Amino acid sequence: MALDDPSLRWLKRVSRDEGPIYLAVVAALEAAIRDGELTPGDRLPPQRTVAAVLGVDFTTVTRAYGAARSRGLVEGTVGRGTFIRGRSAEDEVGLVDLSMNLPPQPEGLSLANLLRDTTRAVLERTDVATLMAYHPDAGSTAQRLAGATWLAPVLGEIATDRLLLAPGAQTALAVTLSTLLKQGAGVICEPLTYPGLIAVARRLGLKLIACPVDDEGFQPDALARRLSEGAAAVYCVPTMQNPTAVTMSLARRREIARIVHHADAWIIEDDPYSRLLEAPPPALAALAPERTIHIATVSKTLTPGLRTAFLAAPAGEVVERLAEGLRATVLMASPLTAAVTTHWIREGVAERILEGVRAAARTRRALAGAILPTAFGMAESLHVWLDLPADRDPATLRELARRRGLALVTADAFAVGQPTRNGVRISLGAAGKAATLETALRSVAALAAAGGERSRTIV
Repeated sequence: MALDDPSLRWLKRVSRDEGPIYLAVVAALEAAIRDGELTPGDRLPPQRTVAAVLGVDFTTVTRAYGAARSRGLVEGTVGRGTFIRGRSAEDEVGLVDLSMNLPPQPEGLSLANLLRDTTRAVLERTDVATLMAYHPDAGSTAQRLAGATWLAPVLGEIATDRLLLAPGAQTALAVTLSTLLKQGAGVICEPLTYPGLIAVARRLGLKLIACPVDDEGFQPDALARRLSEGAAAVYCVPTMQNPTAVTMSLARRREIARIVHHADAWIIEDDPYSRLLEAPPPALAALAPERTIHIATVSKTLTPGLRTAFLAAPAGEVVERLAEGLRATVLMASPLTAAVTTHWIREGVAERILEGVRAAARTRRALAGAILPTAFGMAESLHVWLDLPADRDPATLRELARRRGLALVTADAFAVGQPTRNGVRISLGAAGKAATLETALRSVAALAAAGGERSRTIV
């Protein structure tokens, strides 16, 4: 059989350059699963077929399949064959992901059960034909009321005519930038910023302008100077900044709001993390509501799969233009996930999930603090920032981490221009179990302590 056959294509990844061939087969299998070439439920070819294709003996493939089964990659029964095993919170497959920011499973709750019960309740109370039809508005009254309730701890009381529903914060950010700014406009941001902003700005032809920061965020004098040079907007994550985890004080927020107001520019406030705090500081949108577009996703506080974000803007022309932008770009959010989000907020389920996520985040942050005492982040942070020596090569660090079974993201992924700071953002929520995270963090600590030394190849 040719390697172009879909069931055999992953075997192209088998390397014969080093190590036992059976381990090379397992490594190829892991890589194919990690990259999505093989997905849960896919059936693997018979062992004799693999042996024939690779030109190895049958026992080598038997040993490889056995090792893959021991690692939890595959499962099988006599007579049915061998299949890619599904991943669960109790089963870490492939790399331990320290690169993706998402909330851990909430302590004491089952998201699966909550989602099942909520979906059933939504379908029982709603005409399915109406629910699954087109909804051209950027959020119904009920959805906007839910958004006002969810954002009240950071925005205070807010009129529903200032709120819009979007299918995720990235969509809201892209629509905001394309609606308010012309091609070539300047957007001030932190030197290390959210990669999603970098990607959208590049696509829209916007110029990102890095502003010096300190341990509270933008340096006010530097921000004022850059605004005086004609920048149209300021983008920031003022609470648990991505990636450095810095949080602006209330005094600094007031100063930033005053400076931007004086310059007659826009503030684009990306706020995915504030609700993780028991007592979050007021949003910039609460201090300068006439100049601020506030974007708040539930992906970092409840679950990414809901793909729901709320967008708060000045009432009137601006919010209407943003609504038009959302309609032109995505038409509407998914009705079912928007209904689930609304139900969870209205019935208090969202707050219960949030409490569970906070508790899990505190446990994981405590682990990070004990193992990596110089890492920076608040108690409820989903990520921490670890500074590294200036001469550490990010690419080498990522490769050494990959060999240890870790997916890491380094400063260069967040940099606007040349990185001004060398370090790594460590995400704490993706690992299914705290014990898995602890092992991964100890590996990061060993890599950080190793300096520039290359470690030997790990098989």
